[in-house]
Amino acid sequence: MSADASSPDTSPDTPRDASATPRIPPLPPEEWDETLKAVVANTGPLNVFTTLGRHPALFASWIGFGSKLLFEGTLDGRVREIAILRVAHQRSCAYEWAHHVPIGQLAGLKDEEIEALRGAPDEHPWSAGDRAVIDAADELHADSTVSDATWAALAERFDEREMIELVLLIGQYHMVAFALNALRVQIEDGH
Repeated sequence: MSADASSPDTSPDTPRDASATPRIPPLPPEEWDETLKAVVANTGPLNVFTTLGRHPALFASWIGFGSKLLFEGTLDGRVREIAILRVAHQRSCAYEWAHHVPIGQLAGLKDEEIEALRGAPDEHPWSAGDRAVIDAADELHADSTVSDATWAALAERFDEREMIELVLLIGQYHMVAFALNALRVQIEDGH
């Protein structure tokens, strides 16, 4: 890894421009299309959806891909959330972090593991398989690729489909973090 991906400019608990108003506000309920109404019926009116829902065609395509990764993927939920939380940390994305900590807990991540995802990987006794996931996220973040050593470690745990999915998952949550941070999507009250 060529850069220290474990120390972004801010903590995920401190969003960039946290005190700023959203650059694009959430869409009010009377303007929701059928796709956004269906998503909100399942998730509640989360600002990520009601903001991105301002671009209906793009939102409809994106939500299908994101839902496939989150709800119908081949990766174990714990693995998925290790990758997502590491990305949230790397991108200093408080919104992504706030929403995925409880999902990670439900998927079996312990509080100390979640906290360890904010630090250097060597500071926690990760299993070899979990460490490979973290290394993949860190290397993709720093170098836009995965080293041969990390790829080999992943191949000891995952099949081809899961390895493809892991790379796409990490990329998806980088993209989402970029949007959340750039649009200044605010964490909902109570989260």
